[in-house]
Amino acid sequence: MFGLGKSIGMVELTTVSSGVSAADVMIKTAEVDVIMAQTVCPGKYLVLVSGQLSAVNAAVEAAKRQFEQKVIDSFVLGNPHESIFSAIYGAAELGEVSALGVIETYTSASAIVAADVAAKTSLVELIDLRLSRGMCGKSYLMLTGEIAAVQAAIDRAASAVGENGMFLDSSVIANPDPKLWESIV
Repeated sequence: MFGLGKSIGMVELTTVSSGVSAADVMIKTAEVDVIMAQTVCPGKYLVLVSGQLSAVNAAVEAAKRQFEQKVIDSFVLGNPHESIFSAIYGAAELGEVSALGVIETYTSASAIVAADVAAKTSLVELIDLRLSRGMCGKSYLMLTGEIAAVQAAIDRAASAVGENGMFLDSSVIANPDPKLWESIV
């Protein structure tokens, strides 16, 4: 899905019409591929693109300039952790679980940034990344690993997205009950 040397960027907008228009601006501004362009709750629009870092940066900046009043959040990641995509699409494999970490954010863009930071902080597995669907615009991620690794990843990711005021809540659960997995995975 995603080759070496690629970057990703997202613009999260308040309306569908500005979102579709922003996607068009991004595509026309630079050589980027659209990974996702869709509505999410509560009527927001996400545009996620990939390409070379300079192209992704130019596309995101163009959308932010043209739709400044409609942009909720955005990011550009130069070298995203590969596990982000399997977590977004619900294709992550669940192995042995010592701890479960959860981070909830106010935006989809901040959840992806938190996931990238967490995955790069310590040896953890991203298992789910929910982007605003059915959550009034909020998003969350879940990850697993050894207790200390999960705690370190959650702390660093919460700090990273907290800098922009997008952190909402987090938790780390040691030795989660198997019945919990049946209800959340």
